[in-house]
Amino acid sequence: MEPLRVLELYSGIGGMHQALRESGLPAHVVAAIDVNTVANEVYKYNFPHTQLLAKTIEGITLEEFDRLSFNMILMSPPCQPFTRIGRQGDVTDPRTKSFLYILDILPRLQKLPKYIILENVKGFEVSSTRDLLVQTIENCGFQYQEFLLSPTSLGIPNSRLRYFLIAKLQPEALPFQVPGQVLREFPKIHSEHPQKHTIDAEKKTEEKKIESTTCFDSNTQYSQKETVLFKLETAKEIDRKHQQDSDLSVQMLKDFLEDDVDVKQYFLPPESLLRYALLLDIVKPTCRRSTCFTKGYGRYIEGTGSVLQTTEDVQIETIYKSLINLSEEEKLTKLLMLKLRYFTPKEIANLLGFPPEFGFPENIAVKQCYRLLGNSLNVLVVAKLINILCE
Repeated sequence: MEPLRVLELYSGIGGMHQALRESGLPAHVVAAIDVNTVANEVYKYNFPHTQLLAKTIEGITLEEFDRLSFNMILMSPPCQPFTRIGRQGDVTDPRTKSFLYILDILPRLQKLPKYIILENVKGFEVSSTRDLLVQTIENCGFQYQEFLLSPTSLGIPNSRLRYFLIAKLQPEALPFQVPGQVLREFPKIHSEHPQKHTIDAEKKTEEKKIESTTCFDSNTQYSQKETVLFKLETAKEIDRKHQQDSDLSVQMLKDFLEDDVDVKQYFLPPESLLRYALLLDIVKPTCRRSTCFTKGYGRYIEGTGSVLQTTEDVQIETIYKSLINLSEEEKLTKLLMLKLRYFTPKEIANLLGFPPEFGFPENIAVKQCYRLLGNSLNVLVVAKLINILCE
């Protein structure tokens, strides 16, 4: 098999490139394109031999695209125009301009690529931009399938529901293609065991509910009353978490944690504990769940990702109940017993499926790492989709 010639658009820190490696397919990334200078620095650090174009996609001409002679496109366009809490500017959002340019270029290429994979946020599937994408690839002769998938279906303890589209240039339908439907689980492929990665209907419904409430934009402000009502540990909420933690098909978080790390810089500061105690999603190393880590992790508290309780013998419910009618100093003393800390960038990268050798240059600050990871994707989910598409 001739190596695939892959064009990586909106390359970021290289999540798509890493997914390609994890897929095991013979492939060569002919070019990666992104305008984010910090992300490009991380990309070069991890993929030093790949041609990286630090320019806008609109700045690349049709002739330049043709010269790259690619037969696969991997891309993760800006998600802000489609987020549930955002303005949902869709095609009118300036950040969609580059993607519309791609859709204009695609039919005019000298040679169409054989494969396309696209990742975006939940919400993209109901956008006008998605309709333009589907119309364009259909007119070009592609067969396609859309998905809404989370890493939990691969046994990874992190909820990160995302939209995916895979497309193949061929006259007949894909063997797993379901026209007009967005699939919520991976189709079975010949090379895997029949029971692997199956998700029952109840779990899928629950996951959808969880994702729709936890993965919102980190800059969104909520009233104190609304947030506290959302985050208080009700009996129903505790039961839901216990159900997730009893799912033995999902790994424990401790399998993704760093062994040798100075955690002092990652402990939540006292002011954050006092102000946001009831807003935190707290997990232990033995938990089999964590919420979506966003680009605001470490900078904002609300809805940006779980925090880790490092004293496992202390019960969260007991601490929360004991906070009533205490002074701030007494509350802080109680909360400090939990020893809550942020996940490290390396731990989040582990949950996103990046391999142990993936790293960040020393000059990249921790909060910059969080931002870049929040804008990235789950490597193993994309790797599996690449295998399914190219089988």
